Amino acid sequence: MNLPILDIAQFTKTENIDGFYANDLETHLSNNWKIVSKAHKHNFYLSVFFIEGEGLHEIDFATYDIRPGSVFLLRPGQTHLWRFTQKGKGYIFFHSKEFYEAMYQHKNLSSFPFFFSTQNSPCIYLQEDQRAYMGQLFKTIVEEFQSEAILRKQKILNFIDLIYIELSRLVIKDSFQDLVSSKNNMMKLYEFENLIEEKFTTDKSAIAYAKMMNISAKHLNRICKKTLGKTTTDIILDRVFLEAKRLILYSGENLTEIAWGLGYTDYAHFSKLFKQRNGITPSAFQKEYLKKE
Repeated sequence: MNLPILDIAQFTKTENIDGFYANDLETHLSNNWKIVSKAHKHNFYLSVFFIEGEGLHEIDFATYDIRPGSVFLLRPGQTHLWRFTQKGKGYIFFHSKEFYEAMYQHKNLSSFPFFFSTQNSPCIYLQEDQRAYMGQLFKTIVEEFQSEAILRKQKILNFIDLIYIELSRLVIKDSFQDLVSSKNNMMKLYEFENLIEEKFTTDKSAIAYAKMMNISAKHLNRICKKTLGKTTTDIILDRVFLEAKRLILYSGENLTEIAWGLGYTDYAHFSKLFKQRNGITPSAFQKEYLKKE
């Protein structure tokens, strides 16, 4: 079974705003349950705010509680799956990278902490006193999208930006001065993660990535430890074995082919590494996960 990659055009009408979609969550799930009820990816950014609902939201094989006040923010390419035990109510919107960055040319989406690093959490739980305000921001976006008001695209973009700013304030615990002083480290981390995305199937050496970045392996490791609390090798292998899990479940290839495609010619070595990092062998992971489906 191949993992479907959903596009905004599957959810919106041609007369609506190109590269954008919004709806109340209950209507969205009811209208699109056939395509969103199983594990899938998107080629767009997704934000959803829950007013009501319970269950689990699985994102890249990590599980988060769905509950009132939860906000989920997904980047393109992440694998996710909803498992509801109580019907979800709230608001949802999608947009392409181009939709947002065409207006905000002076910044990009990676400037927000939840979109910056693959290691950052895609989930934020709002306190009760924060929910009404956030709910109104999301609701306004849905109302504007469904209206025919002039300048509605500009208003929607302003409200998206406001949501991202408000959520960033909740996520960022450091002072402004701390953020300024760590800017160089954050840019190096961003460069490192982009290189991993390009080369993780062929390059798994911390030394190789440091060389590509013209810094020492020791300095790169220090950046990783300071910004994410992980070693350089941990971050590389996190990406390798996230892809391994996706391929094991959704590619239709056998385990040896998957290992080979990820750069491991010795399946026994691949299986050993997989078990060290996940506590379970690739075949056991496949069997255990398919039981949930």
